[in-house]
Amino acid sequence: MLRGLDIRDMLIIDRLELAFQPGLNVLTGETGAGKSILLDALGFVLGWRGRAELVRQGASQGEVTAWFDIPRDHDAHAILDEFGIEDEGELILRRVNTTDGRKTAWVNDRRVSGEVLRRLSETLVELHGQHDDRGLLNPSGHRDLLDDYAKLGADLSATRKSWKALTDARKALASTEAQIAEARAEEDFLRHAVSELDALSPEPGEEAVLDTKRRLMQASEKIRTDIAKAAEALGLNGAEGMAGDASRWLQGVADDADGQLDEPLAAIEQAMIALDEAQRGVETCLDALSFNPHELEEAEERLFAIRGLARKHSVAPDDLAEFADTLRDRLSALDQSTDDLTRLKKDVERAEQAYDKAASHLTQVRKAAALRLDQAMADELAPLKMERAVFATEISTGTAGPDGVDVVAFTVATNPGAPAGPLNKIASGGELSRFLLALKVCLTQSDTGLTMIFDEIDRGVGGATADAVGRRLASLAEGRQVLVVTHSPQVAALGNHHWRVTKIQSDEETRSDVVPLDQNARVDEIARMLSGDKVTDAARDAARALMVN
Repeated sequence: MLRGLDIRDMLIIDRLELAFQPGLNVLTGETGAGKSILLDALGFVLGWRGRAELVRQGASQGEVTAWFDIPRDHDAHAILDEFGIEDEGELILRRVNTTDGRKTAWVNDRRVSGEVLRRLSETLVELHGQHDDRGLLNPSGHRDLLDDYAKLGADLSATRKSWKALTDARKALASTEAQIAEARAEEDFLRHAVSELDALSPEPGEEAVLDTKRRLMQASEKIRTDIAKAAEALGLNGAEGMAGDASRWLQGVADDADGQLDEPLAAIEQAMIALDEAQRGVETCLDALSFNPHELEEAEERLFAIRGLARKHSVAPDDLAEFADTLRDRLSALDQSTDDLTRLKKDVERAEQAYDKAASHLTQVRKAAALRLDQAMADELAPLKMERAVFATEISTGTAGPDGVDVVAFTVATNPGAPAGPLNKIASGGELSRFLLALKVCLTQSDTGLTMIFDEIDRGVGGATADAVGRRLASLAEGRQVLVVTHSPQVAALGNHHWRVTKIQSDEETRSDVVPLDQNARVDEIARMLSGDKVTDAARDAARALMVN
């Protein structure tokens, strides 16, 4: 319940603090006095989209604070918990607007976004005027309104879940079909490429090994001649043979040299051992350099084949084996595609059946709720002097979606036998007000935690019809809070609490003020509404009669 509203420097309000009460709260005043400004200010603090320029002329910023009492089971508690806002039982909203257009908001002294305010406002306030902006006159929102009325949360959740499953199954099937179509288009290429790669069977690192081997074989013929000469020079016909001859010659005369040749002979022996090792190393190298010219040709052919395939497929030579595995996987998937398609089509078929079942159940529940709503509307229209009017909730089949296949439209016929049509095209101004009041009552009958605001809902009606509207509003306010902006004395007379909105003008400024009225002041205000600027005793008597009745 809205307990209070504090407005500072907004439009033509410099400072205004209002304390609202349970029951029917009535705001009256002459046209242009500023009644709509109060709603603009309330909408601003609730995060609703409205006027761009709200700050009072000459002020640096405007500010609105609203505070609400929320019972323990109120839906606002869940939103406060979701955003980590301290829950104190009393909910205080504050929003500031600067002259440069910046807006800042707080909830219980916690800074929040406008979206948080709007989320909270949906649980706090229901605003209705003849130019309804909350969906009653917009057929695109009628299905949601019917669903809320029927409390279809669980059924909607089940249908949305089955729709998601169907959507996912269809996407999986479409994706696989696209992949298969792409694979079919390149099947010949895939099979030829895999065959070519399998025939070559390249290994990671093989290209570098072949390149090194090729370079060595190309260079071996050039260096082998010199190495062979070196081997000849080290062998028996060279250094080794000469050292052997020198050793024999010296050993033959060593006994006569009195030991002076012992060291030279030992050195020659060591030299011969070293020469032998050198010769074996050189011969080993010669053996390694020996190759079949055909082997060089084969190495070159394989090296060029690997590099050619790498260029052809735009991959590194060392990645050819992995690339071949990828192509084989694509071929395997193509070969298994028939089984995959069959399985996925069955998945789609099962998902369609599940969705159709859920959507059909939703349709049945909606039709039952529509009958209840139509009867409830008939019951509401009779006290509003529209007992001959017919309200009907039409349900037709539309495009399937997460919320089912139903298209819902609220239609009316103002007289028996007259063609039915949309609310805003069939009903006159006064009739439209009463239709919307009755519909609002039916759709929000269980929302006891909402503060309901009616902005000139009685426009276009008067006399007994205005009295009927007022009595329905008074009845609606029993056990809840209703705020009514009205020009109708019949409605104002039935209020539990009454405020008068006035405009105060001076040479320097124009400002709006709101004054709570006691019993005598209420009589004068209702008399003014009855008679105009000049309030007579007869008008006061008529006002008292309205208030008594």
